[in-house]
Amino acid sequence: MFNQRIRDRLSLQKKTGLYRNPPVIEKKEGKYVYLDGKHCLSFASNDYLGLADSAVLKDILIRNIECHGTSSSSSRLVTGNYHLIREAEAAYAEYFGYEAALFFPSGFQANLGLLSTLFEPGDRVLVDQHIHASSVKGMALSGADVIGFRHGNLDHLGKKLNKIGVSNTAVVTEALFSMDGDLLDADNLARLKKQYAFLSVVDEAHSFGALGSGGRGIARGVADIAVGTFGKTFGFFGAFLLLPAMVKEYLINFSAPLMFTTTLPPSHAGAAVEILKIVRQADPEREILAKISRSMKEALSQAGFHAFGDAHILGVEIGDEDLAVRVSRGFKERGILVFPARYPTVALHHAILRIGMTALHEEKDVALFVRSLRDIFKEEVNNHG
Repeated sequence: MFNQRIRDRLSLQKKTGLYRNPPVIEKKEGKYVYLDGKHCLSFASNDYLGLADSAVLKDILIRNIECHGTSSSSSRLVTGNYHLIREAEAAYAEYFGYEAALFFPSGFQANLGLLSTLFEPGDRVLVDQHIHASSVKGMALSGADVIGFRHGNLDHLGKKLNKIGVSNTAVVTEALFSMDGDLLDADNLARLKKQYAFLSVVDEAHSFGALGSGGRGIARGVADIAVGTFGKTFGFFGAFLLLPAMVKEYLINFSAPLMFTTTLPPSHAGAAVEILKIVRQADPEREILAKISRSMKEALSQAGFHAFGDAHILGVEIGDEDLAVRVSRGFKERGILVFPARYPTVALHHAILRIGMTALHEEKDVALFVRSLRDIFKEEVNNHG
């Protein structure tokens, strides 16, 4: 019974153009990856400042592993509550302007652990309809009354808030959406928060380190709780919550995804403190990232493509899932890696090319990408009409 169901669902995935077969990356070198023996320029990375493959970060990690070992070998609640982890969390809380911080093994786990624990039946939580899958799962586990508002439409959020009142109400949204590439209107959210006094949770996974003063993101001052990851701009792994001290205490006592997992090693904490210093001083890289991202969007638009995105995550609307896969394959043949985002990552029949810009990209890379996209579409017209 189980095997047949598995076979049927995999077969359906293939028939609908939604089957996933992740590429095997052999090696990464800055903005390039080696894929099937081919040297490819990558636009499929979240390494926005280009730190992940840097000699500086490698040296930081090696030194900390040599000093503190490779594993905590325990959950946080047994023998994993290392002094070094507490110091690192305090450093992140201070830098981002919060009472406390709490490290998690991954961003998915951070959202799951936070939202499934913080909310419960009887709470009313308004969520942007394009929040990340980890937030969707966390909200489902919470049992709270989840009320969606139209993506990025804070006027619609205001109408919902006006209708339901302010008791036990929260808003969950993102600072920079991972597929749409659009930014939260933080000022408007702050206005609504002042009026309705809701608890606000903002996922800054794609904005921390890359946007705002010193890489502090865009929702500082409006987010009661913020979610960040090390695995994107910080070039590392793991995640962190920024939150009130009492909420941290609550999660340590009641959040199963935190309580029943091996905590990140102390070597991670030591490295995280050093990486924060690098991110703090990375204004030149942030300026390069902003400039090259604007250049790519303008070049795509000038070439006649529907390009969207407010910062370093850009998209080109494709629509058909099979076409998106073929276009991505055409890029690969030309030595370029770009991700075709399909359902359920985006809405069905609204497939896109998701373009991740980094501070390592140059104008020649932009020109190559746009020229390749134009050529691929010419071939599509010739081959498929």
